Amino acid sequence: MNSATVRTLLVRGMLAGLAAGLLALVVAYFLGEPHVDAAIAFEEAHPHEHGGGEPVSRTMQSTAGLSTGVLVYGVAFGGIAALAFCFALGRTGRFGPRASALLLAAAGLLAVYVVPFLKYPANPPAVGEADTIGRRTALYFLMVVLSVLLAVGTVILGRRLAPRLGNWNATVAAGAFFVLAVGLAYAFLPSFNEVPDHFPALLLWKFRLAALAVQATLWTAFGLVFGELAERALAPRPARTASVTRATPVAH
Repeated sequence: MNSATVRTLLVRGMLAGLAAGLLALVVAYFLGEPHVDAAIAFEEAHPHEHGGGEPVSRTMQSTAGLSTGVLVYGVAFGGIAALAFCFALGRTGRFGPRASALLLAAAGLLAVYVVPFLKYPANPPAVGEADTIGRRTALYFLMVVLSVLLAVGTVILGRRLAPRLGNWNATVAAGAFFVLAVGLAYAFLPSFNEVPDHFPALLLWKFRLAALAVQATLWTAFGLVFGELAERALAPRPARTASVTRATPVAH
């Protein structure tokens, strides 16, 4: 793949990320923000447990702040995913651009978000101690890095086992390796249980489902949009022929 094609796919990946970010923003605003407001209300009702004022107003956080964060993240993640697509295309099987984009999106959602999320799930305001936020953040990103590396290692392992075991058995063996390695990481990395007493369990559950829905929307929309854009860039449709290609024969 030459540099011009990579540049084209990078730009299209960023555009696809922007489009996916817009959809994720809608989900975050209508599905996630009400739960954030409810968690803030709980926090304000227990000031002795969670002190401190907000440097930025809640209105700014839920509008301009949310929009900027989600859209910038979408563009950045779209560019990175497009570069990963350039590397993976043709190396993971005989898949076309659309199928490769969807597989990449599914793998990215699993490795970048779902696996770390199951160990260190998202928490609303009023959940988590201020003294441990640095450690929790570092461990979360460590889990992300481990998950991505294990996912890459799983793909490499599956490809190397395929000639001896066949595609199906190699996929099962590589998948078992990934599950085992992730399970060991879960077991050895520390966990945190800092949910305050009397915090509504249903609110916590709904907030985490909303966070998962935002990421699922982002990755799924990116896979669909970028797959279409990549297909057009890599396999352009033949030019439309003229309506009349031959001269009309002259009657004798």
